[in-house]
Amino acid sequence: MAENKDLVFRKAEKKDLKVVMEMIQELADFENMSDGPELTEQDLARDSGLDGGQECCHIYVLDLKESDKVTTIGYAICFFAYSTWKGRFYFLEDIYVKPAYRGIGAGARIFREVANKAKEFNCKRVDFHVLSWNPASKFYRKLGASDLTEIEQWHLYRLHEEQLDTLSKELENK
Repeated sequence: MAENKDLVFRKAEKKDLKVVMEMIQELADFENMSDGPELTEQDLARDSGLDGGQECCHIYVLDLKESDKVTTIGYAICFFAYSTWKGRFYFLEDIYVKPAYRGIGAGARIFREVANKAKEFNCKRVDFHVLSWNPASKFYRKLGASDLTEIEQWHLYRLHEEQLDTLSKELENK
């Protein structure tokens, strides 16, 4: 088992995007949504500002240092959002640890580091989604997360691209 000093949390660099894309696909496979990811490495570079453009998300990786070898074993992708009640908050889009490295504290390390980043950015909270069947819900609760659907009766809604198109056309026709 690795000790925390062997785990290094850091902001991703362009060279990390290939392994991040692989882990995004692994997460999609785990969530039974293998066809879900439509992003490319270039999209990630653009959207994270790693190509010099505007940064609209933060990509972090967790490395495991063993002897002379460094292996990227997990990642998190976050972005800023805004609440009219609390102000700026951090949204955790993805958190993932490769299955072979679970049980060594890697997930808890990433989660705590994201919480710490939120505090550094003066955010008032961190929000994230969890599929109802995902056993990670117990993990998040153990670390202090609240299930808003259960406690506050908040439900997540989404407009897909088709609905965006329809609504935009309706506006154009007025």
